[in-house]
Amino acid sequence: MADLYLWLKAGHVISVIAWMAGIFYLPRLFVYHAEQSALVPDMIPVLEVMERRLLRAIMLPAMIAAWTFGLSLIALGVVDWNEGWPWVKAASVLAMTAFHIWCASERKRLVAGTAKLDGRRYRMMNEVPTVLMVVIVISVIARPF
Repeated sequence: MADLYLWLKAGHVISVIAWMAGIFYLPRLFVYHAEQSALVPDMIPVLEVMERRLLRAIMLPAMIAAWTFGLSLIALGVVDWNEGWPWVKAASVLAMTAFHIWCASERKRLVAGTAKLDGRRYRMMNEVPTVLMVVIVISVIARPF
């Protein structure tokens, strides 16, 4: 059982790293997309391909794997739900998943030309996963709750 726990935990960490890499980068691509559409229109198809591939080939599989490994760890019974930290982490992971879904929706709006945010607002949105990541890591490592 101890070996299974370590393998599941390793898979969870690897998946989360891949997911976070994508979730940090995709809004940055949105910044370029929003700011370059009028200045360098030839760049837009390239950005659209990059956004689609990042979302579908990296972020989505990594998110599914992170959830699968995380729920497997919970199924092993290694989480004490009487403590506060798992609830804070769970809420933050749900918020991160909602942000992922927002990114997927926003990519579709950018492609359709109906996005309403400018580069500055995409930069601000890029801070959301950073704050959530800090809360998640502190919850799991320091367990202040």
